[in-house]
Parts: sequence; C-alpha cells; structure tokens
Amino acid sequence: MNIDLDETDLIILRQLQKDCRIGLEQLSQECSLSVPSVQRRLKKLRESDLIQQEVAILNPARFNYKMTFVVLVELDRESLDQLDHFRKRARSDPQVQQCYYVTGDADFILICSAQDMQDFEALTHRLFFENSNVRRFRTSVSMERTKVGLSLPI
Repeated sequence: MNIDLDETDLIILRQLQKDCRIGLEQLSQECSLSVPSVQRRLKKLRESDLIQQEVAILNPARFNYKMTFVVLVELDRESLDQLDHFRKRARSDPQVQQCYYVTGDADFILICSAQDMQDFEALTHRLFFENSNVRRFRTSVSMERTKVGLSLPI
C-alpha cells in the first residue's frame, strides 16, 4: 500500500521515533487532531508498513552484553541460495543485532553483541567457522557506543 504523507503524518512519525510509548492524548495535542483521528492515522501508517515495528531499546550493559563487534564477512560463493542461507543464519542468531548485504570488499556487515570474548568466539564458530561458504571475516571491537538508533530524519 502506497500512501501520501502530509505534515500531520510526519509529526506522528517523528514523535513515535522519539518515544513509541507516547499516549494518544499527547499525540493528538502535538498534531492538533482528535484522538480518533490520530488512531485512524496510526492504523493507516502501520498497515502501510511505514511503521515496521515498535520496540524497547535495552541497555546491553545491564544485561551483561558489554561488547559490540562490527564484522565484515566475505563469502566464497554468492549464489542466491548461498546468500539466503547466510541471511537466515544471521537473522536467526539473537546476538546479531544488525545485518547488511553490502558492496565493496565484504559481502555482509554484521553488528553483534557479546558478553565477553569467549561469548563472541562461540558466535564466530556458529556463524563463520561452521559455514564452509565463509571465506574470511574481519572484526573490529567497538570502544564506545557513541550513537545507537534507527530514527530517520523525516
């Protein structure tokens, strides 16, 4: 479904990107609309897949996931089946936070969380060493979480 967004829709989306727990009453005040009008717009935005998911962002350190890794993965073969196989493995592993199919020196870039180096080593065995199609992977360890987010500048 393709929809045309007006300024009110953009206000709703901006507010939800800041805090998806915002109440309908407050959202309606921000938009100068009635609560039922905001509800209808929200329903339309969700059904059109403009809003894919509404989630809570957890503090990884509070759950003992103190390490973040950026991993560049090179595959031997890039057939559709091989690419799909790697995508499925990356999607299914809960420690893979983000996965991008990219151009350049690597085929995929992964953002992964781990509790410690041993935990990350176990992840590398699951995703890379046990996959005969992974030619090589290069890892960078994040020194600091300077910015984390998925908000779009709309």
